[in-house]
Amino acid sequence: MRAGATMAFWAGARYRWRMTEPPQSQHRAASGPPGLPAPPPPGTSALPSGTYEGRVVLVTGGGSGLGKAIAAEFARLGADLVIAGRTAGRLDAARAELAAIGGGRVAAAVCDVRDPERVAAVFDAAEAACGLPDVLVNSAAANFPCPAEDLSPNAWRAVVDITLTGTWFATREFGRRHLAAGTPGSVLNVGASYAWTGGPGFAPSAAAKAGVKNLVETLAVEWGPYGIQVNGLVPGLFPHADLPAGIRAGLAAAGPDPAGARQPALRVGLPRELGWAATFLASPYARFITGHTLVVDGANWQRRAVVAPAAVPVREQLGRGPFAGP
Repeated sequence: MRAGATMAFWAGARYRWRMTEPPQSQHRAASGPPGLPAPPPPGTSALPSGTYEGRVVLVTGGGSGLGKAIAAEFARLGADLVIAGRTAGRLDAARAELAAIGGGRVAAAVCDVRDPERVAAVFDAAEAACGLPDVLVNSAAANFPCPAEDLSPNAWRAVVDITLTGTWFATREFGRRHLAAGTPGSVLNVGASYAWTGGPGFAPSAAAKAGVKNLVETLAVEWGPYGIQVNGLVPGLFPHADLPAGIRAGLAAAGPDPAGARQPALRVGLPRELGWAATFLASPYARFITGHTLVVDGANWQRRAVVAPAAVPVREQLGRGPFAGP
């Protein structure tokens, strides 16, 4: 249960799926250690103003959740943005929100990353609107809690095809275009810590994220000679407005968690903190960092209890009855 960025959701949090920020007092226990300090306020940038002026950043899954939060920090630093996602209405709302930040241009493209022809069309549209993307952030993913024995073939394929194969299609398109142009670039894959540890209850996502992590390490070596960086970014517990319903249910079932006490940091992450990490890894200040996956979770995935709690089968955790057979 302590494994994995998504499994961390099952620990629960009192921070209720809003992009709004609770007062710092809600991040601290009523007594005892204070936990990790709060980050700087919203609107603060982690890098010099204008770091990404004249640069184009393409974010898959950029119309919602953490993908949008990452895109916002690139916009704040002057980038031209192209956000891609499957839902036109959500993309339009995100485009307006990101444009209001005051960075560069913001374009949006409907895209199912499982379709390589559509992925290529998005890159064509990005080049026409803003230029060849200098940075690709692969944030598009699929996930839902389910005991492994209950997974249908279609459920398995949906998660793996979006999370792993879609990441590959977008990364391949980015790499091919930069290799042909002879230009440098930076790829950032959003991963999960259960790529290392396993993710009970999330078998297809855990397997896919392990593949995403391996792509980071493989392509960093293959494409490094051509000036293309490839890195990974792993979020911990970052509650936000677009959490899947199954994960919301897990948070609710876990019960109140005052001050994020189940996290070693004694607080949850705020989406801008993930955005700051992303903008650093793709920036000129991180040019010698490649093939690396940065975990941003307040040490939650490394947490171990002195005495482990009782093992509870995944079926029971999810409120499923006994397995009745195929």
